[in-house]
Amino acid sequence: MESIQSLLEQASQASIAAKLLSDDEKADILRSLAAKIRENTATISAQNKLDLNQMSDSDPKKDRLLLSPARIEDLAKSVEDIAALPDPSNRLLSERIMDNGLLIQKITVPLGVVGVIYESRPNVTIDVAALCIQSGNVCVLRGGTDAFYTNTFLVTLIQEVLASFNLDVNIVQLLPTDRKFMPELLTATKYVDILIPRGSQQLIDYVREHASVPVIETGAGVCHTYVEASADLESAAKIVTNAKVSRPSVCNSLDTVIVDREILAPLLSILAPKLQAYQVEIFADPESYAILKQLNYPFLKEAVEADFGREFLDFKCSVKTVAGFDEAAKHIRKFSSKHSEAIISKNMEYCERFLNEVDAAAVFTNASTRFTDGGVFGLGAEIGISTQKLHARGPFALEKLVTEKWIIRGQGQVR
Repeated sequence: MESIQSLLEQASQASIAAKLLSDDEKADILRSLAAKIRENTATISAQNKLDLNQMSDSDPKKDRLLLSPARIEDLAKSVEDIAALPDPSNRLLSERIMDNGLLIQKITVPLGVVGVIYESRPNVTIDVAALCIQSGNVCVLRGGTDAFYTNTFLVTLIQEVLASFNLDVNIVQLLPTDRKFMPELLTATKYVDILIPRGSQQLIDYVREHASVPVIETGAGVCHTYVEASADLESAAKIVTNAKVSRPSVCNSLDTVIVDREILAPLLSILAPKLQAYQVEIFADPESYAILKQLNYPFLKEAVEADFGREFLDFKCSVKTVAGFDEAAKHIRKFSSKHSEAIISKNMEYCERFLNEVDAAAVFTNASTRFTDGGVFGLGAEIGISTQKLHARGPFALEKLVTEKWIIRGQGQVR
């Protein structure tokens, strides 16, 4: 194959059928897809194993790649949950009759053809397809080579379901993984309405810099948790541990613990055993390094500048000591990717200042950053967490897969 233009043309043509689907048809399609996923759990696992066997056990992306039977069941449930959500398209946003008799309405409409570029996470294949079907969009998926076998089989299942409803199977399409096609996708303004990169900062930067198709970034997560001097230390240690170890390979996991100097030693004495149980490697600044050394923490390294503002995606984190709220806020401003940030504190003034002053898609007081998730927020599955400010910010879920359209009804008026 020398070009993907024909594939993109087919996707553009399929958008006509996608936006004409009724709510009942969409729900039936998605419920059928959920059943198809469950029926094929063993084959999905087998295809997934082919991908897993090609990845090193030490690669932090391996957990993202894994589709266990439990995760496959979660995918099926997610599709059913999406089917139960209201279609965000064709909603009347405003209506007015002008003095000249024109009826002017503003409605929501599907974006059209949504291109998603992602790495290592085959669950994205199902989530994006289901979200696009429910919102009347077409999706073109460009997954990574890491998940080639899994993604190929999942899209085959989706297209079998579409065919069973006598629909254009190009409503969901998987593009080749060969990098030579990437520039063509990024510049396909005639066929693709929006691009969404989901993956490493390197991938996101590349797409943003080279695309002429509009881009919505679902950004890398460099997430901080600031433990302020008034915090309950047992609760703080529990929150920090959860944010780091519950699933370190995802974008809302903790990367840097920021700690007020006056509670540094007592907090680390509680936190260190909890992190040690998971063999978390700590990159510590000089003050925290000295304390952790005294505590005989076995997975300890001296932090360098590059260890701050770093998305670890692994059982690793850095520790930064500060003199108080203002210094903590300054550190976050410098190194945050504006994804998810948290403060642990009993001081309500500081908590409110944190919520108001810290610039991120999601800000927390006294809770783990791991809660940044479309499902947790009641939005259903998500394409990713948007860290930009135009069109969508935070969980990029079903409600944001639409744009606006003005409809004007006249009776011969001229201007």
